[in-house]
Amino acid sequence: MVIKSYSKVNLTLNINSKSRKGLHEIQSLYCLIDLFDEIKISKIKNKDKIVFTGPFKKFIKNNNNSVYNLIRKLRKLKLISSYYSIIVKKNIPVFGGLGGGTGNAAFILRYLLKKKVKDKLINNLENTIGSDFKLFFRKQGFVKNLKTIVEIKKKRKFYFVLIKPNIKCSTKEIYSKVKRFSRKKRFNNSLFRNRFKFLQHLCDSKNDLQFIVERKYPILRRLLRNIKNEKGCHFSRMTGSGSVCYGLFSNKIVAKKALNKLKRTYPKFWFSLAKTV
Repeated sequence: MVIKSYSKVNLTLNINSKSRKGLHEIQSLYCLIDLFDEIKISKIKNKDKIVFTGPFKKFIKNNNNSVYNLIRKLRKLKLISSYYSIIVKKNIPVFGGLGGGTGNAAFILRYLLKKKVKDKLINNLENTIGSDFKLFFRKQGFVKNLKTIVEIKKKRKFYFVLIKPNIKCSTKEIYSKVKRFSRKKRFNNSLFRNRFKFLQHLCDSKNDLQFIVERKYPILRRLLRNIKNEKGCHFSRMTGSGSVCYGLFSNKIVAKKALNKLKRTYPKFWFSLAKTV
């Protein structure tokens, strides 16, 4: 069985507060995109075998990764009894803010439990996998707080030019530098009924972590400015804690032209063209 493990893009990201335990309360509009890792799963005897292949395999630790931790936790909870061979082809950049590793765990869980995954289990597994875990069970949504995601039922189709400079961002390090917080926002469902209003809202929004990363890596600021200047680009932004940057487009042809032009400007960076799932 081959599973497509999709990645995510944060359309907006606001940091609202920090708890005494060190957790940051966030709000975010996000969507899943069709850039995916390929996962092959089959039953075997005696012992689980987890292997990573693909262009980004070298960044994965064998005994400390989301897939290994998921299988170990499921076995501890007695939710699985069989042993598995799991081969993950890593097409999604690591340390990019696209949630590739967390997504791997989410899509494997859905497969093993035949897609019947209850919210209680997702919340339980978040401590093991990561706070982005619940995002991968909805194609588009609004993270209202750390415990609540509101699904966006009116799906919008967008295209993304994704670019990763040769920068590895540590999520822990970037969040540790957050000093200012944004006010919490109410979920406004009317925004999603009108395409123009939704796009305008996205254009007027931001990623609170972007300034921190730009300050450490000035090339990110120049890259984002160049993406935004491309014809047909509604806005450019960094996803998550970085370092992947993107431009959002409504038209695939225009997005592809922008990608090809930017490739010539930044020949050593990683590129991809993706769309909403």
